[in-house]
Amino acid sequence: MTTDGFDPIKLEVWWSRLVAVTDEAATTLLRTAFSTIIRESNDYTVVLMNRSGRTIAECRAGIPAFAALMSVLTEHLLEEFPVETWCDGDIVITNDPWIGTGHLPDIAMVTPIFHGGALVGFTGTAAHVPDIGGNPGMGVTDLMSEGLLIPPMRLQRAGTRNDELITLLLSNVRLSDQVWGDLEAQMAANDVCRRRAVEFLCDTDQADFAALSTAVHTTADRGMRRAIAAIPDGIYRSVTEADGVLGQPTHIECAVTVRGEDMVVDYTGSSPQVEYAINCTLNYTTAYSIYPLKILLDPFTRSNYGSYRSIRVTAPQGSILNPVFPAPVLARHLTGHLLSCAVYRALADVLPDRVIADSGGSPALRVQFSGRTPVGEPFALLLFASAGMGAGAAHDGLPTTAFPTNSGGGSIEALESSAPLLFEKKEFRADSGGAGTHRGGLGQDIEVRNTTDAPLRVVLLGDRSEYPALGVNGGLPGAVARVVDDEGAVRALKSLSAVRPGGGLTISFAGGGGYGPPAGRDRAAIAADLREGFITHEAAIRDYGTDSVIRAERPVSEP
Repeated sequence: MTTDGFDPIKLEVWWSRLVAVTDEAATTLLRTAFSTIIRESNDYTVVLMNRSGRTIAECRAGIPAFAALMSVLTEHLLEEFPVETWCDGDIVITNDPWIGTGHLPDIAMVTPIFHGGALVGFTGTAAHVPDIGGNPGMGVTDLMSEGLLIPPMRLQRAGTRNDELITLLLSNVRLSDQVWGDLEAQMAANDVCRRRAVEFLCDTDQADFAALSTAVHTTADRGMRRAIAAIPDGIYRSVTEADGVLGQPTHIECAVTVRGEDMVVDYTGSSPQVEYAINCTLNYTTAYSIYPLKILLDPFTRSNYGSYRSIRVTAPQGSILNPVFPAPVLARHLTGHLLSCAVYRALADVLPDRVIADSGGSPALRVQFSGRTPVGEPFALLLFASAGMGAGAAHDGLPTTAFPTNSGGGSIEALESSAPLLFEKKEFRADSGGAGTHRGGLGQDIEVRNTTDAPLRVVLLGDRSEYPALGVNGGLPGAVARVVDDEGAVRALKSLSAVRPGGGLTISFAGGGGYGPPAGRDRAAIAADLREGFITHEAAIRDYGTDSVIRAERPVSEP
């Protein structure tokens, strides 16, 4: 059997090589970036696209949902810069949240690929820079206060840098060396991807990517359509709520409609947009709806543009999931990351053995420290640490694992070397995973101290202080998140404050929800949890019952 004229074995080999090209480019980005956000926390993506800007291959590290946005972004760029206007050596950048990855710190960069004198494709990267100016807190009420907006512009034209744009950009950020270092790392990654893509075309005697992109798009599309067709036709609904802002919870209504091989995810009825930074652009809404569906329905077929053709995502304009420009969107993950919970809860009855419970990191709690080092140099560090994942029908939730993103916390040594902070504790948070037949993943406790003789600014961008990650099919919710300073004061999870000289914070990350009724949990699993300190004796009695705990503690050989 052939796939659009390609022998399946040849297609697999060639497709694998192109994925390896994006992985090599991603490694270049990681090894040359200046900031810990990229090097340690993996907040980036690298993709290879065809001449129409549609992804052929996506790197396997980084943020998977970002890759789904690169085709949309490049199609917008091609409207402004038509195909015939591109030159070899061009680089176009933008951080427009409405066409890119949803907020200003993410800068996208697209480079054309020429072969035999013709434009045959594009390589694209997106990465979170350590600073974009503005006031990175929750008090701003429009996009302009959040930093510098870069409309689609040529950073480089035919190999010549746009020095005026570079000067403008670096004059509006606090950490210009790190920002420029990260941008140069993106340029290096794009160049590696471009050169390796041309080598592939030469080695395989292909004039362009047209035939191959059609084949891989068709393969990915068929995989998703086959999975959707296996779901009974119908409309499946859920409601998800989160802390929101100023006492007004975020309300998300989700309706998943399945008709044959097509699916529509509709968020009509969700909260209207707000004057705070938790609004989520439709691009980001789409990405964080499609990605959870991709890994739920068709986890084994490689992702590309074809993976997303069978799913349409809609949200009313002016809602928190499709705000009108210039709504503030800096913390759009506080809404967008909830969508995996909404989609999975909607499908829990029809796909009970495949969905997972809510994850404590949906949405993630992010903490930014900034100030000056003891020698007077400015610094900013964004702490990406993970909460617990939700449990599934066959397994406990993973502890301290990011979901639905793929960012990581990085090593404590790397963080301490780049900021005047001392991390005094980083450990699993006992009793944070929701009880169930399968327990939710544990969150973590992190204690961090200001080692300078001046106050440090701390921005908290989090949720789940009031609304925990819920369990499914009888599982219990996980523990909520909280931040407490060393004087015992509780810090709001959406706030801008300071850490005094020598002062510290304890940051407690939420746990994931449990799956299935706690009464169904195996006594050996309860005993293991007690032995490892994942649950306390008191919580075990409360959640699993005195008799279950006594039996769990008794040696298996006893009657």
